[in-house]
Amino acid sequence: MAAAFERPTFCCCRKVVAGSSKSEERSRIRSRGRGPPCPVDIASSSNFQHFELRHLHLELEVNFVRRQIEAVEVLDLVSLEPATRSLVLDSHQSLLIRSVSAKCSCNSAHNSWPLSHRLDPFTDYGSSLVITLPAAIKAHTNFQIIIKYTTADGPAIWWLDPELTSGNSKPFLFTHGHSVCNRSFFPCFDTPAVKSTYSATVMVPPGIKVLMSATQSTFDEQENIYRFQMEYPVPAYLLALVAGDLISADIGPRSRVWAEPCLLKMATAKLNGTVEQWLSAAENLFGPYMWERYDVVFLPPSFPIVAMENPCLTFIISCILESDEFLIIDVIHEIAHSWFGNAVTNATWEEMWLSEGLATYAQRRITTETYGAAFTCLETTFRLEALHRQLKLLGDESPVSRLQVKFEPGVNPSSLMNLFTYEKGFCFVYYLSQLCGDTKCFDSFLRAYVEKFKFTSVVAGDLLEFFLGFFPELREKCVDNKKGLEFERWLNASGPPLLEPDLSQGSSLIKPVETLYQLWSSETLDGNHITDIDISKWKTFQIVHLLDKLLDRSPLPPEVMMKLSKSYSALLNSMNAEIRIRWLQIVVRNNYLPDFYKVRRFLENHTSRMYTGPLYEDLCAGTMKAIAMETFYLTQNRLHVNLRRAIQQIFAHSANPAAVMTLLEDKPSDTTNPISLRNVNVSA
Repeated sequence: MAAAFERPTFCCCRKVVAGSSKSEERSRIRSRGRGPPCPVDIASSSNFQHFELRHLHLELEVNFVRRQIEAVEVLDLVSLEPATRSLVLDSHQSLLIRSVSAKCSCNSAHNSWPLSHRLDPFTDYGSSLVITLPAAIKAHTNFQIIIKYTTADGPAIWWLDPELTSGNSKPFLFTHGHSVCNRSFFPCFDTPAVKSTYSATVMVPPGIKVLMSATQSTFDEQENIYRFQMEYPVPAYLLALVAGDLISADIGPRSRVWAEPCLLKMATAKLNGTVEQWLSAAENLFGPYMWERYDVVFLPPSFPIVAMENPCLTFIISCILESDEFLIIDVIHEIAHSWFGNAVTNATWEEMWLSEGLATYAQRRITTETYGAAFTCLETTFRLEALHRQLKLLGDESPVSRLQVKFEPGVNPSSLMNLFTYEKGFCFVYYLSQLCGDTKCFDSFLRAYVEKFKFTSVVAGDLLEFFLGFFPELREKCVDNKKGLEFERWLNASGPPLLEPDLSQGSSLIKPVETLYQLWSSETLDGNHITDIDISKWKTFQIVHLLDKLLDRSPLPPEVMMKLSKSYSALLNSMNAEIRIRWLQIVVRNNYLPDFYKVRRFLENHTSRMYTGPLYEDLCAGTMKAIAMETFYLTQNRLHVNLRRAIQQIFAHSANPAAVMTLLEDKPSDTTNPISLRNVNVSA
């Protein structure tokens, strides 16, 4: 199903005193107080409401041979409740907890205690680490918890053998915390409601470069130890690490690109100078960039999503480098998260739109300023059609189409990342911009919102109350439970957005696509008019928009498919992977045998989820399961174990059970919780 693989491109004003130090800024944030009660986070087993987390420190020793990290974690905490006798952290069944102890300066003495602990079941994506606290720790007491543990194969930690990297030379490691995976990296309050600063020391074998989502980093060459410091509070899911054969090049005054040596030249050429242009545009719209550096690291094709907005260091999949327009959108989307998502964060995963919807709106404001309204309208049209395609599959009453999704216990928040979070969220933010009547005025509101709530976590009520305070004339419409503004319907009604933007400024790019699609859809093909339209000069988003429309109509009449192949197959085969994957899906859904060799070749050359998953699903849904299984058998050793497991699950649901068991016999199994292939093409 095509929609399963659409890429989502996942609260006036408090002025900072000029020249204030970072420590003063942190104190100012902390002095705001705890505000309203912390929201309930059904995805967290921790008792985070009972504590303030001041700082988190990790000491990590990476062992590529054993695929383990020997770790010591130190949590600086303050107890907020007088009767709290236990600390409950989110953890994971893959972590081996070796010991837990506490330190406290109380009663004018320095005390330390070994602590009893147990690991209780919670969900299939995590466990509860329950630590018994000593009676000496009273309310409002500062204390430390020290946890010694070893990681194994968990959903946050991805180990790659050299052959799974682009350079095939050294092993590779990266972590991926979104949404609730980092509890398998380190025990924590794994909820976006809790933010803290962090520091880390990392020891790796010689020749391995380590990067983290941190504001400061140093390298002790003599001891071969990396040290990192994140000086601003972030939620647990934004703590990220990557280690491998990485080198860098400067691409701007505050930006650097990191990649394997064989990719650095291409990555530098694609982003040199443009990242600073995008950052400057974002600052003009939403206020100063507060994270100091903005670096980008390109990861091997095994990275499970397209991109991740880790502060100071965006993770992005390397295979997107060949698709310029998708690269532009994906990086700008992650830049937008620096304000919306990283600085101001949704307090629960049930309101993920507060991050993704606002970031998508901000992304499109940036692209409008840098590439013009027509380009932005084209990209928006492409995404909104994907939204409606997904809605058609799920139905208007689907609960996942609500902006405020109510999680059932045990449901992994990552499984509910979908186009509604991004695109329906975007439409709601657009609706708010229309209420105030002026785009520039709404930009001012967003600047004030970020300044007010930066480095904190919010719920929808915080945003909307601040919005009405910023535009007091709108508050009059809120009499009788906000009647007239439809906030409640936007947040809790299922189905399509209540309002979509006017995209007429993109007509110069969108109308040619509609015209050509209608020509291909007519009962009698007009070959002359079709050949008059030269798609070789089109933008990538125009071509993928056309192909998605044709994919929706598939299977096509045989004569139409034959004419399509004759007209476009050779041309499309020379274009980027975002275009080729869609054309090959059309080939598969129409059982067009003359082009099937291209499908096999594509699967032999691509090892990422976002390009292999759609084809394997389409092959297995049709009559070509044998080709899918044969191709997988030949290429599986170049696929990450998580992807192998996901493809095996496709076979298990579609092929003859006996044949599947023969194919899967003696194959390595995945001990992690695999990320659903339906979330492949996602920028977080």
